[in-house]
Amino acid sequence: MNQLLAGAVAMGSLTIALFFLRFWRSTRDRFFLYFALSFLIEGLHRVYANFDLSASEDTPHHYLVRLLAYSLILWAIVEKNWPGKKRE
Repeated sequence: MNQLLAGAVAMGSLTIALFFLRFWRSTRDRFFLYFALSFLIEGLHRVYANFDLSASEDTPHHYLVRLLAYSLILWAIVEKNWPGKKRE
């Protein structure tokens, strides 16, 4: 049952990544690119974690991958709201 739920979360993350990638291609706004990369990293990490049965999800490299993904989201929000030069 856990593998089924992990697969559903991975599929959802990869689908959301494609959704944001479509918006990035039409607007060329880096905000959508960062979100797409974040969800792509998260989805691929879920697939990897599901197939790597020997390692526990409590190891530091799992947290570092998630930190990278969430940092991309945070950076996208900060960059979008940063005062200063106008982005095209």
